Amino acid sequence: MEEKLKAFGRLLQIMDELRAGCPWDREQTFESLRHLTIEETYELSDSILAKDYQGLGKELGDIMLHLVFYAKIAEEKGLFDIRDVAEGICEKLVRRHPHIYGDVHVSDQEEVKSNWEKIKLGEGKKSVLEGVPNSLPALLKAYRMQEKAGGVGFEWERREDVWKKVREELNELNSEVEADSGAERIEDEFGDVLFALVNYARYIGVNPEDALERTNRKFLSRFRYIEDQAQAKGKSLHDMSLDEMDLLWNEAKKSGI
Repeated sequence: MEEKLKAFGRLLQIMDELRAGCPWDREQTFESLRHLTIEETYELSDSILAKDYQGLGKELGDIMLHLVFYAKIAEEKGLFDIRDVAEGICEKLVRRHPHIYGDVHVSDQEEVKSNWEKIKLGEGKKSVLEGVPNSLPALLKAYRMQEKAGGVGFEWERREDVWKKVREELNELNSEVEADSGAERIEDEFGDVLFALVNYARYIGVNPEDALERTNRKFLSRFRYIEDQAQAKGKSLHDMSLDEMDLLWNEAKKSGI
C-alpha cells in the first residue's frame, strides 16, 4: 500500500510541476480536456476488446492523468481538490454497500443492484434514470436505462417474454415497411426493434455495445481480406461480382479472420 501511495503522490507532484512550468499544460481547461478524455476512454475500450493487457495498463495511466488534471484545475479554481474527490467516492461506496459496511444481507448481485438504485433515490435523486448521461451512444444508453429500470423491478419475468416482444416489434416494423408508411414511422419502428433487442441482450448476458463492436471489427478484417486478395489478383472491387466477393469472404471466415 505504501508503494502505491508513493507512486500516486509522485503523479500529483508531477501534475503540480507541469501546471506551473509547461505552457501547454498551464493553458488547459475543463473544456479543452473533455474531448481528449473521451478519446482516451475509447482507447482504453480498444485495449480491453483486443485483450491487450499491457496496453490496458498504459491506457489506465492516461485516464488517471486526466482525473488528476481535472482535480488540479478545480483546486486552482477553489472548487475541490483530489482529496475531496477520493473522500467523496469512498463515502459513496461505503453508503451504497450496506451489505459490506452495515447489517444488510443480500443473496446475489441482482439484489445488490436493486439496493444501489434504492439508495440513490434516498440520496435525493429524482429518477432512477438520472445517472444515465445524455451524450452516451444510443445503443449503450438504451442498455443502461433498461439496466437501471430493471434494478427497481421494471423487468420481464421470463426471457421468453422478452423474445416475444422482439418478434412483435419486428412484425410491426415489417408491416410499416410493406405499407410504405413513410420514413418517420419506419424509423420509429426500427428504433423499437433495436430497443427490444438491447433488452433481450441483457437477458442472455450480452453487452450489446461490445457485441456490435466485435462484429464491426470482424467485418472490417474480412472486408480488408477481400480488398487485399482482389488487389493481389489485379482486380478492382468495382469490377467483381457479389459472388466473387462472397467467395473471398468465406475464405476469410474459414481461415479464422
